Amino acid sequence: MTRVTTLPADDAACGWYHTSAPRRVKESHSGEKKTRWAVIGAGFTGLAAARQLALNFPDEEVVLIEAQEVGFGTSGRNAGFAIDLPHDIGAKDYIGDINIAQSTLKLNLLGQSILRSLVEQHGIDCQMHACGKYQGAIEDRGVAVLDAYRSGLDKLGQPYEVIEGKDLPDHIGTSFYRKALFTPGTILIQPSALVKGLADSLPSNVVLYENTPITDFEYGDKVVLGHRNGRITADKLVLANNAFGMRFGFLQRTMLPMFLYASLTRPLTAAEQAQLGGKPFWGVIPADPFGSTVRRTPDNRILIRNSFSFNPNQQPKPHCLERFVRNHRLSFERRFPMLPDVDFEYTWSGSLALSQNHKGFFGQLAPNVYGALCCNGLGVTRGTVTGTLLADWIAGQRNEQIDFLLDTSGPNKVPPEPFLSIGVNATLWWGQMKAGKEM
Repeated sequence: MTRVTTLPADDAACGWYHTSAPRRVKESHSGEKKTRWAVIGAGFTGLAAARQLALNFPDEEVVLIEAQEVGFGTSGRNAGFAIDLPHDIGAKDYIGDINIAQSTLKLNLLGQSILRSLVEQHGIDCQMHACGKYQGAIEDRGVAVLDAYRSGLDKLGQPYEVIEGKDLPDHIGTSFYRKALFTPGTILIQPSALVKGLADSLPSNVVLYENTPITDFEYGDKVVLGHRNGRITADKLVLANNAFGMRFGFLQRTMLPMFLYASLTRPLTAAEQAQLGGKPFWGVIPADPFGSTVRRTPDNRILIRNSFSFNPNQQPKPHCLERFVRNHRLSFERRFPMLPDVDFEYTWSGSLALSQNHKGFFGQLAPNVYGALCCNGLGVTRGTVTGTLLADWIAGQRNEQIDFLLDTSGPNKVPPEPFLSIGVNATLWWGQMKAGKEM
């Protein structure tokens, strides 16, 4: 058996988790278990894969294994944007190759459609609103990004609206931004609430074990997964645990475990809501990738998300959490001077898996082992659609989207340590310095 050297251990104060409705946590596994299918990771990708495997193989059991509680980990810690549009930050117009962009758009739209259907079918209360998103700019460099992205959207034939700074308070309350690009296709959600709802509406032939971190594994004719209270033996394994897939022996030195940091305020009072103005809920992403993502939620809280750290051991850094909350406070005060007495109620970190070439993995990793890994920060839609399509492909199905994913080259290799950490940390430092007021 090979040991898993690092286990998920997220910090405790995730605002999305604590403000979503509590649920009855499934029991952890103990003893010996044999099953046809095992899926590791009950985030968006793993939930989608387990659901679709169960539908494709209704007479077979699917075991879904989660190291923590559903909704507490990575999928419940993002900013809650289910984005439709491709956004290639390596291309001048942020669209790049038109054929790849069109295929990516189709994937994202399918991911959105799957989620919308499940939310409606199962009555999942996750604050889902198809209200679009704003991409806001403050400095000249940010405005240039919006202009470049407009040309890419024109090439892709996608709608948008340019909103000048003087008109933005009617939309988002604050007059902080000089210009914004509004695109109507994004869906906003409460991510932890959505993940919890997806877990509680799985088909009856899915068995979910929570708080069951896998500590060792063995591959062969069967896949053996060990943990402190027992062992699970499966005919087939699906890895849906993003950068933790490297801890299971695959895609070594390809995924970069990055942590982003967020704070969520207490609910605004009626007087504070009137002082802010604008629409009752909205989301702003930054023109600069190192800038601040900002949301006003349907329960009248403000989310600020910015600041990165590179955590190659995939563990949170408490000192970063303490330091970056000051960045959140400064970003909040710049944007909302009309709300001087609004404090943060929660501050947390959340991980994402990035690759140097912005590509993920989809397909077979080894005999009896499959994976959909490395969502590059787009896990809500990308994780949902790749998990679903991976289960379809395993069941023998083929279509345009599956072929596109199979043809993708996957994440490329990164330099070894210590060069990797030196390079990534220097890039993060310079990017966050250069972001200026966009932060």
